[in-house]
Amino acid sequence: MSRFEGESQMTELLFLNDAYVSEFDAVVSEVTDDGGVVLDRTAFYIGGGGQPCDVGTLTDAETGVEYKVTKAGRSGGAVVHTIEGDARPAAGATLHGVIDWERRYLLMRTHTALHILCGVVWRDYGALVTGGDMRPGTARMDFELENMSAEFAEEVEARINAEVEQGRDIGVGFMGREEADAHPDLIRTKINLLPASIAEVRTIDIVGLDLQADGGTHVHNTQEVGRISVVGHESKGRINKRLRIALADGG
Repeated sequence: MSRFEGESQMTELLFLNDAYVSEFDAVVSEVTDDGGVVLDRTAFYIGGGGQPCDVGTLTDAETGVEYKVTKAGRSGGAVVHTIEGDARPAAGATLHGVIDWERRYLLMRTHTALHILCGVVWRDYGALVTGGDMRPGTARMDFELENMSAEFAEEVEARINAEVEQGRDIGVGFMGREEADAHPDLIRTKINLLPASIAEVRTIDIVGLDLQADGGTHVHNTQEVGRISVVGHESKGRINKRLRIALADGG
């Protein structure tokens, strides 16, 4: 799970093992027909699971030219960095990448907040996730619940903040597909979204609370998240209810 394989190139995804890598050096493997840049390694999160991709800069180590990265994601079997403007580095050039760390770290805290929410609702109410989305400092998650009320939202808010204050460590792990399939609780969504082609499953473990299959970036300890507010609740159907959250200093 530390690499994404394409037809002609392979990009090492540094964020899978260490979400705190904010700068890195890489070599341009390819410049795509539409002007995207493929690197041999990257710390830019490429988006997925409701978490937006990273943005930042790539600077040519020889010329000093800086390129603004507006998007990073999978395209045509490769991990492509979209660059603003018409200028592009040459294939084989060495670049220094810098992620917009303030945005990335806020997304890390937001993503972990969603896992805390999901873990509490699963543990205490047995509800699966039916959908979710996040932006830096704010997020929403939908659950397979029949009832929703202001009192329920307040109760959930108190419980998730108790987990933040608990200071639970958060670890990254990997397990084979056969082992992962033997643990159905790893998938909290109503529909299993893991492609059959994935042979190794990456997991995020909020120790003592929540273990899930997940490819995103997270903080090391729940206390880094800070206070979480439940800022909204909605009914999206008979057994589909939504909770909206915001971080105290991020939304």
